[in-house]
Amino acid sequence: MSTLGIILCPDRTLDNALLSLPYTSPEMTRYAFLADLLKAGTHRMSLSSHHVEFEAQAAEAKASDSFTLVVTAPGLCAEQLIGLAKRLPLDSEQVAYELALHCELPGQQIVAKLKVGQNVADELKAQLDALSHALQLELMLVGQAPSLTEPGLLVMDMDSTVIKVECIDEIARLAGVGEQVSKVTAMAMRGELAFSESLVNRVACLADAPQSILEEVRQALPLMPGVVNLINVLKQHGWKLAIASGGFTYFADYLKDRLGIDYAVSNVLEIESGKLTGNVHGNIVDAEVKAQTVTQLAEQFDIPKRQVIAMGDGANDLVMMTRAGLGVAAHAKPIVREKADMAIRFGGLDTLLAVLER
Repeated sequence: MSTLGIILCPDRTLDNALLSLPYTSPEMTRYAFLADLLKAGTHRMSLSSHHVEFEAQAAEAKASDSFTLVVTAPGLCAEQLIGLAKRLPLDSEQVAYELALHCELPGQQIVAKLKVGQNVADELKAQLDALSHALQLELMLVGQAPSLTEPGLLVMDMDSTVIKVECIDEIARLAGVGEQVSKVTAMAMRGELAFSESLVNRVACLADAPQSILEEVRQALPLMPGVVNLINVLKQHGWKLAIASGGFTYFADYLKDRLGIDYAVSNVLEIESGKLTGNVHGNIVDAEVKAQTVTQLAEQFDIPKRQVIAMGDGANDLVMMTRAGLGVAAHAKPIVREKADMAIRFGGLDTLLAVLER
């Protein structure tokens, strides 16, 4: 059995809520991946003031090799799903049909989920980036997704993940060496330079900059959309949260306290007499240290790998993603989107909630 659910907003009636759902469109019957649901009809309906739930027969997913294609976007509608359906390499022999419609993200986003086998998943993965951008849909193909209702661990990069900027670029801009540093940052994030080497070179450019510019940058840190909601929801379900960053403690420790995150590790900028020396104090937090952090925290909190998520945007996040059950590319560079288990391309970080099992 497959469950279709919607959360009714206070200003929506049952009738207009049902009429707005993609599977009510007659046009959808043309497409095999929804046909079984439409033909099966409604077998049971339960209704309360906030939630209406339907059950319909659907093909059984092949548990051992099934993947889920998660589709979401603000105001997701039938036309968008139809446009997607026309481009997917699916037929009735390949797909186990499951459509889950619910409104759980800010703005009452609808989330459609499709079960597909390994052979279809392999073909889909190569197309997801182009399809997602062409249709402006979040398309996330996952195997065994972590469960929201079990204890878990989310380890996030900081710069361009938890926050929308690269702190070192902001410091460099205020220090008058912005263009010089940002070019090196971009090369490092694309994987064209070794991260440790690039960090040493960039920090050297900051020598003699006043310490006061760190506070100026920190006061203006823009949070990534959806990060607060993501953190709050995960914490409500007993998850542990961490920042593992190649950035700096001045910002990572501040965000840890501000957002109620359990753990943070990052680099220490050396400061003497109120000025940056141009050096990093101690060992550099690089890709391997970030990966070790994922492993160590999972062991410390007794979290199985299938319940561990690593999220980041740059090439130096790929190693820690291999230590997690689910690697998430968040507004990431092309190489990271290609190699990660899934990617969030347009939406807030809380788009991740659409993927988690319940």
